Amino acid sequence: MKLSHRFAISYIRTKFKLLAAISKKKAAEKAFELFCTPQRRNIKPLPKIFEEGESLHFRLDGHLVHGWRWNHPAERKVLILHGFESSVTNFERYARLLIKKGYEVLAFDAPAHGRSGGKRINAPLYKRTILEINKKYGPVQSYMAHSFGGLAVSLALEEISHTPDYRLVLIAPATETSSAVDIFFRFLQLDPALRSEFEKIILRTGGVSSDWYSIRRAMKHIRAKVLWIHDEGDEITPLSDVLKVKSENYPNIEFIITRGLGHRRIYRDNKVVNSIVEFL
Repeated sequence: MKLSHRFAISYIRTKFKLLAAISKKKAAEKAFELFCTPQRRNIKPLPKIFEEGESLHFRLDGHLVHGWRWNHPAERKVLILHGFESSVTNFERYARLLIKKGYEVLAFDAPAHGRSGGKRINAPLYKRTILEINKKYGPVQSYMAHSFGGLAVSLALEEISHTPDYRLVLIAPATETSSAVDIFFRFLQLDPALRSEFEKIILRTGGVSSDWYSIRRAMKHIRAKVLWIHDEGDEITPLSDVLKVKSENYPNIEFIITRGLGHRRIYRDNKVVNSIVEFL
């Protein structure tokens, strides 16, 4: 970690300690705001494959959502979804291979990411984005999603009418939002007394508690055939959450547990790429 980053984190921790001493409610509000705010945005030059794609735009909740489409029209469509602080441009290899396979490929940057507008993202907003993409450019029969995108698409599929011939690839998905909040609190060394106020904000925002934003819960309503790929050393989305889903022995889920790939290198691994493209 760079020295400047250490100073920034130290400053944020100190600021929250002081704010919590004054008002736990205000501190929780600021913490939730930070939790939903990407700290970096991927706007690197577009890979050539994206320059060749059809540029698409739509507005949602005041945000301009930007995406791309290839091979339109085709019999079957696949939607690529990225994770927090990422962009679909990181998945150019998948786009190229799926285009070659004959899919109509859709790829969008979520609000507050890449070339889409907005400053903040949460699970309800990402879910609504996916539902709008399916409504405008679908029906989409196949989905591949990394990290936060995996949670969002799982929530969306609860509301999308689908059959067992649909395909869903989850790559290191954010399985439990409650775990993400735990990690966030530990990293910033937030006062545990803020947690109840933090939960009230989540409830106010989406009408449900953090426990509801759960792939384990949503999987009870997903009929699609699922390929779930996760690394045992993932520190962002812990394997312990995944193993709880695995223990429920869903017949429509195939698990691949890797070693040494972590949270982000996993989707760049050649074996993982081949497994996903073959599955889809």
